[in-house]
Amino acid sequence: MGRPLATRPPMTRRELLSRSGLGLGALATLGVLADAGDLAAAPSPAAGGGLEPRTPHFPGRAKRVIHIFLNGGPSHVDTFDPKPMLAKYAGQPLPETPLTERKTGAAFPSPFRFRRYGESGIEVSELFAETARHIDDIAVIRSMYAQVPNHEPSLMLMNCGDSVRPRPSVGAWVLYGLGTENQNLPGFIALCPGGYPIKGVENWQAGFLPGAYQGTYIDSKHERIDRMIENIDHPQASTDAQRRQLDLLATLGADHREAIRDDRLDARIQSFELAFRMQVEASEAFDLAREPAHVRALYGEGIHGRQTLIARRLVERGVRYVQLWHGAGQPWDNHDNIEANHRRLAAEIDRPIAALLTDLKARGLLEDTLVLWGGEFGRTPSVELSADGKSLLGRDHNHYGFSVWMAGGGIKGGTVFGATDDFGFRAERDPVSVHDLHATMLHLLGFNHERLTYRYAGRDFRLTDVHGRVLRELLA
Repeated sequence: MGRPLATRPPMTRRELLSRSGLGLGALATLGVLADAGDLAAAPSPAAGGGLEPRTPHFPGRAKRVIHIFLNGGPSHVDTFDPKPMLAKYAGQPLPETPLTERKTGAAFPSPFRFRRYGESGIEVSELFAETARHIDDIAVIRSMYAQVPNHEPSLMLMNCGDSVRPRPSVGAWVLYGLGTENQNLPGFIALCPGGYPIKGVENWQAGFLPGAYQGTYIDSKHERIDRMIENIDHPQASTDAQRRQLDLLATLGADHREAIRDDRLDARIQSFELAFRMQVEASEAFDLAREPAHVRALYGEGIHGRQTLIARRLVERGVRYVQLWHGAGQPWDNHDNIEANHRRLAAEIDRPIAALLTDLKARGLLEDTLVLWGGEFGRTPSVELSADGKSLLGRDHNHYGFSVWMAGGGIKGGTVFGATDDFGFRAERDPVSVHDLHATMLHLLGFNHERLTYRYAGRDFRLTDVHGRVLRELLA
């Protein structure tokens, strides 16, 4: 037997290469690939997840993202995907009805009028008439599809790229790759009035990425800064006293880090430091009284006008990724009386969205701010039925085909990509997966989605897993 492992001297580099049959060849291959730039990965974050700005793989057209999330699933056939055949078949069975989560019946025509807008002449529902005035800056994808007709997995797929396993969210990946331009504010913020959406913080989780990349939740139903952001002011300790406390904490953390390496400790220290810096910066960023009256009037009164204006103020101050959720739970999940419910919900956000696009464009921010609109899936073109077979005048979940749109950040406006079938059930022409959407978003931000990776559990993971193609037809 050989010498026990504990007493065997370590191999030299020469010995290692001589015993490895492919050692020299592997080193040569690595050198060639590195010279060609094929080994370039995402910029390496600092230990524990640094948030300093970093350079992407190539110059991106977009520098930041605002994601307007209609949680619950808006109906594509009532918003951005008109289907005249539904009127022709009104009250009649559809030629084909794919399996849905709940029982559905006959064709259910949209109760909303569609008309053409802009030079592109793209048809949009009256529900989003204000947003439609910007249609020449918007690219509508009418052929999205998800994997299952359930909220929870579809939310995880849209936000994290995987419907089953826990994975980092899109915002966390963007923050990991680009860092943030403002060290005094979180780089990733989720605004949701009234509480969490379904799946809560998992929608903006960091997953296996360092904890500093997780989104920060803000309850935007509140108007006062001390209600939106709890403990923004310290009732007892002065600024100097808090600084001394944090310095002591950092010293203790450094001592602990020498013995045990734990990214969670770094993330916790960073969160304390960020909270300290936010006491001044966040109070200013969330204070809408600093906006001129005409700007506040542009966005309108109410929760969604306020939170959309806050989103513009945040990206203007260097926040990298902002999500605007419609509200707690799943407000767009309209299984019954869809005409009244969709009309009410759209009225809450149509004007603020149009104001955001107007405002970003006027400030020169739209050209490098990517705006994404959509939900986790669409809704059926057939009417939903109650247990006793009566029409509920609503629509069931539909993951087979739905619509999202993007604007700004290098997107070719006035564009429609893909199509569902004549009734709006399935993505039929140029189907687009959520992985394709994510790949395109990362491309616009300057990343090759196959190279933005993070090593975890012995494997290099990425947002798009082993899928995804860039939708180059949508690039300006």
